[in-house]
Order: sequence, then C-alpha cells, then structure tokens
Amino acid sequence: MKYTEFKQLHMYRQAEHLLRYGHLLAERRQDSFRLRLFALGDFYAEEWREYDAERILFIHLFQHPAGLHDYLEHIRLPEEL
Repeated sequence: MKYTEFKQLHMYRQAEHLLRYGHLLAERRQDSFRLRLFALGDFYAEEWREYDAERILFIHLFQHPAGLHDYLEHIRLPEEL
C-alpha cells in the first residue's frame, strides 16, 4: 500500500494494516509514551501509545529517512540480511 492510500484510512484501519502487513523495525520510549516504528510500502509509520495502555493515540506517517534518526540505535534488521 502506498503512502497516499494509507493516509486516507481511518486510524483503526491503519493500525490493522500495520499489524498485518507492516514490518516492525523498532520500539522506544519517549516520556510517558511507547512508540513503535513500522516500515510499509514507500513510507514509515510511528505508532504512539501511552506507555501502559493499549489504545493508540495517533499514527505519525513519514517518508523521509531523517525521521528514523531517533530509532537508529533501536532498529532490528532481520538476521537473513
């Protein structure tokens, strides 16, 4: 799925699509939030939740690699690479 298509989905559908088709790259904590970074199609998606909660607050989308800076030390590449 391309960035423009994904962006048009309701957040609930975005979350479903990320779990099914996205590649979880990293997780990190920022203040009282738990963030998970996914790669999907031609973009990245950053899922924000309160640290001890399951409800997603929002999903931040970006395409530019500069958005990966805060994750560089946390990214886990597949072993077969």
